Amino acid sequence: MKTETKKIIKVAASTLILGLLFGWLLFGGSENNKKDEHQHSEEEIAGENIWTCSMHPQIRQNEPGDCPICGMELIPLGDDNDSELDPMAISMSPTAMQLANVSTAVVGKTKPIKLLKLNGKVEADERSVYSQSSHIPGRIERLMVNFTGENVSQGQVIASIYSPDLVNAQEELFEARKIVETQPQLFDAAKEKLKNWKLSDKQIAQILESGVVKEELPIHADVSGYVIEKMVNLGDYVNKGKALYQIANLYNVWVLFDVYESDMAWVKKGDEVSFTIPSLPGETFKGRISYIDPVINPMTRVAKARVEINNKGLKLKPEMFVSGTVEAKLPIKSDAIVVPKTAVMWTGQRSVVYVKNTSAKGVNFMMREVTLGPGLGDGFVVNKGLDEGDEIAINGTFSIDAAAQLAGKPSMMNPEGGPAMTGHNHGGMNMGDTPNSKVESKKSVLKKITIGQNAKDALQPLFTNYIDMKEALTKDDIEGAKTAGAKILKTLEGVNMSLFTGESHNVWMGLSSDLKNTLQHVQHFKTLEDIRKPFQQVSSTMIDLEKTFSPYNKSLYVMHCPMANNNKGADWLSTTKEVRNPYYGKSMLTCGEVSKELK
Repeated sequence: MKTETKKIIKVAASTLILGLLFGWLLFGGSENNKKDEHQHSEEEIAGENIWTCSMHPQIRQNEPGDCPICGMELIPLGDDNDSELDPMAISMSPTAMQLANVSTAVVGKTKPIKLLKLNGKVEADERSVYSQSSHIPGRIERLMVNFTGENVSQGQVIASIYSPDLVNAQEELFEARKIVETQPQLFDAAKEKLKNWKLSDKQIAQILESGVVKEELPIHADVSGYVIEKMVNLGDYVNKGKALYQIANLYNVWVLFDVYESDMAWVKKGDEVSFTIPSLPGETFKGRISYIDPVINPMTRVAKARVEINNKGLKLKPEMFVSGTVEAKLPIKSDAIVVPKTAVMWTGQRSVVYVKNTSAKGVNFMMREVTLGPGLGDGFVVNKGLDEGDEIAINGTFSIDAAAQLAGKPSMMNPEGGPAMTGHNHGGMNMGDTPNSKVESKKSVLKKITIGQNAKDALQPLFTNYIDMKEALTKDDIEGAKTAGAKILKTLEGVNMSLFTGESHNVWMGLSSDLKNTLQHVQHFKTLEDIRKPFQQVSSTMIDLEKTFSPYNKSLYVMHCPMANNNKGADWLSTTKEVRNPYYGKSMLTCGEVSKELK
């Protein structure tokens, strides 16, 4: 019995010892394993990109996604710890460049040509316009030409006049003929009187031969051409010299183009103009400027540039609208460096571009200030700051600048570098002096986005407030403009953000932020000039808002003034086609034109 008990105790002890040993082997090294796993995990995370928000740099994630604050797409922060990288440069990975839609181009020299767009219309050649008049007083008995546009030939009878004076003159002629042998001078005087009324020798001879007084005198066309104006009606009494018709030869016409005051320096006599006519699609006409008005119209602020055209086949008709272009060669002796406008960022006083550098470690960009010359439509002449062969960013420049700000590197608003600014301020940009400036957050605005009717209804008051602001500026009413601007801010605060989901949310965040930033100090503006500058950006944002969401339930017209914004041009919205310029008000109220209709 004792022997069996001892065996049981030995088995139990052995089992216990084996269990403890197995447990130590299984779990004893878990802490070290956990430590190794933790270290490995940190190493993996450290090797991954950090993703952040360009508007909220405090957001840091180790994977792509949307910003939890504003919903904008996160961008890679990048790694600037490369010892070989210039401390003033910002590096960007290929992934970051692709997401930011960054593209580059090599700078080259070219002969700068400014492409000017001109509008005008066809007019009759003033030198070929003839006033067909009556040479005797009387009453219009018959009209053989009864409407404008009718073609007449020289010598054609176009009207008939009853004239008591003509009757008396014929009777005097008959009486003078009776005594022609004794008093020939009286007979000659009677005939001369009829000749003064433009009767030919043949007509006088016919009167003498018939011996009958003619009560009506036919009026013959003095020239051939088309009647462009009918100035009398049947039964009208006309005096001697009264114009009956305006007759023009339309085989040669004028095309008169409007040249704005700001473009006068680039247009000269002899420049070739290519133009099209909406009513003649597919056809292009060419001609050279033969004359430019020496005086500018004080109301429209334009001068007329004349192009003379041979109108074979009479395709060109007076009052037709035309659209033309002139390639104006700038007075620059040698080739110049020209860059796209999308490559340049403005801060009012400074203009900057981002120059690309490639090394063994990857791609980086460095900000460089440039001095701009004349604008060339879609580009600028660079007078200073770039050399031929430099590679610059032509798209996505705002994203590069935002990344530079986040990294504390020199940027557009912080040329010396420094801590990144946070908040929904879009870099603190003053967009008032930036021509046609667009923040990069609105790159998706170029396409239509469908939103619900409730969202459209919420946006409608914005357009009402905007139109009120525009109308106040046309009247030089600063208090009215300030009040309307404040209403825009109040309306923005009342818009329910939940009405915008998905892609529309991101776009609306960018647009609303632009409006808030531009108008945040509207109540402190002291002069009309102070409020007109930010109104350019307000208009640009409202145009993008309508193009993207189409919330306004009526047609809107995009108006353009080429002289605003220091002759760089600026747009605004109007509910009518009538030009009422908010950038100049009463001083040049009608300066501008309709550039596009938004429905």
